[in-house]
Formats: sequence, structure tokens, C-alpha cells
Amino acid sequence: MIEILSEFGRAFLYWDGHNVSGLAMTLWLLVVSLAMGFVMAVPLAVARVSPNRWLSMPVRCYTYVFRGTPLYVQLLLIYTGIYSLEAVRAHPMFNDFFRSGLNCAILAFGLNTGAYTTEIFAGAIRSISHGEVEAARAYGMSRFTMYWRVILPSALRRALPLYSNEVILMLHATTVAFTATVPDILKVARDANSATYMSFQAFGIAALIYLAVSFALVAVFRRAERHWLAHLAVSRH
Repeated sequence: MIEILSEFGRAFLYWDGHNVSGLAMTLWLLVVSLAMGFVMAVPLAVARVSPNRWLSMPVRCYTYVFRGTPLYVQLLLIYTGIYSLEAVRAHPMFNDFFRSGLNCAILAFGLNTGAYTTEIFAGAIRSISHGEVEAARAYGMSRFTMYWRVILPSALRRALPLYSNEVILMLHATTVAFTATVPDILKVARDANSATYMSFQAFGIAALIYLAVSFALVAVFRRAERHWLAHLAVSRH
């Protein structure tokens, strides 16, 4: 047991500025992919609910494809499939990007969570009461101003509970990053298992770390929900 704890200690706590720990790598994958997905999802959600089919249909196709195929397959297509194309290898910029397992993992995770987040935000936009929209129009707001100051802030607040679930699921989804040789928590656990042959302890410690991070994320979102959704809570007298 001391041997496996030593393996995990070096793998999870080591950071010299060039090599990061498995925990730091997992959190980096999570934060960057969520940021990428969020930035994509906000404008795509607006396009998704648009009555203009030229705007909504491409977004619908994107979300259908990425929600309808496994993340593991998406990562394999991006990491090994795209790089196998001669046109990609011949282009210096594409060659450098797709040769990196970390870049491919972030791209796959970002596109995947972006699809789910787009549908979450689109559903939140649809759930906004007609009265809020009419009030914004009564103030003479333009369509852009109405979305920027009324619809999007209200929709993002309402989407918090569902988005928190997506964040937790994305944390768990990062476990496939080892496929692209990214040294995340699971890869560290696999390496520790190979070095010590203590499978239960290796993967058990990894599970506890994922559980601790999940609890921390849940606590953050519960606090955010109490702050931003207090007006929707049932009053008690």
C-alpha cells in the first residue's frame, strides 16, 4: 500500500513547471473544454431557437451529431482519424495541432460539451416567460439589446441546475483522455496499477479523487443557485 501511495503521490502532486500532475491535467482539461463549450454555446443557442431555418438547422445538425455519437469515438476520429489525412499532415499548422494528444482531447471535449450546453441554453431561452419579452419590447429595446440585457441573463440563471449536471458529466468524461496519451487521473491510475499490480487500490484512489472533485463542484453550483435563483425559491411564511 505504501508503494502505491508513493506512486500516486508523485503522479498527483508533482509539478515542476513543465510536467503537471494527473489531477492538474484533469482539471485543466475540464476548465478549458468547458470554457470552449460555453463560449460556443451562447451564440449557438440563440441561433438554435431562431425561426430562421438557415440559422437553426446547422446548429441542430451539429448538436444531433455530437450528442448522438460517443465521446470516445469523437476523440478517436479527431486524434487518429483527422491526423491520418494527408492534407492535414502536409499543412504545418494542422500537423502541429493534431499531432498533440492534449490539443485533440481539448477539441473533442469542447465540441462535445458545446453541443450539450447549446441544447441546455436553448431550452432555457424557450422557457422564458412571454411577459419578460413583452416588457423588454415595451421599453423599446432592439433585438440585440433584449437578448443581451434580458433574455440571456435570465436564461443562463435558469440553466444553472442543468448546466451543473453537464459539468459533472464532463468531469467524468475526461477519463477517456488517456486514449490520446494525456496523463490525466485515470492514466496515472493505470500506470500505478501496472507498476504495483494493486488494481483495487489504484482505481479506488482514483475514484475517491473524482468523488472529491465532484463534491467540490456540486458545492460551488449549489451556492451559485442559491444566489442567482433565490427569486424562484418558494417563500415560506
